[in-house]
Order: sequence, then structure tokens, then C-alpha cells
Amino acid sequence: MYHGGGGFIHSEVYNMPIWMRLFHISRINEHNKKQKEEMEKAQKGSTPTKGIAKPGVNPSSTYNF
Repeated sequence: MYHGGGGFIHSEVYNMPIWMRLFHISRINEHNKKQKEEMEKAQKGSTPTKGIAKPGVNPSSTYNF
């Protein structure tokens, strides 16, 4: 089961009929394409920050030791 994070072991794929292998490969490719599109969509929606966000504190000109 690919979507469960596992996958197929070698003997399962070796003994699997070719039509079933092609079916699973096409389904996995579709799943990966959808994930890629969702990631690109999410990245376009987020705004990148420039530099480090700093608090609005003005430092004093004298130092207290």
C-alpha cells in the first residue's frame, strides 16, 4: 500500500500482473502530481519574510552598567 507510507515489497511486484503494475504506477503518479500542485498553490499563497522580524524597541543612547 503506497498511500499508507509503506509500498510494495519486491516479491509482490515481481509476481504482480503487468496490467496491475501499470495501474498502480499511474495512480501513484496522479497522487504525486496532485501533491505537487497543492504544494505550489500553498507556496504561492504564503508571503516570504525579508530578514528577521524585530520588535519595535528603540535603544537608548546611554548604557546602564
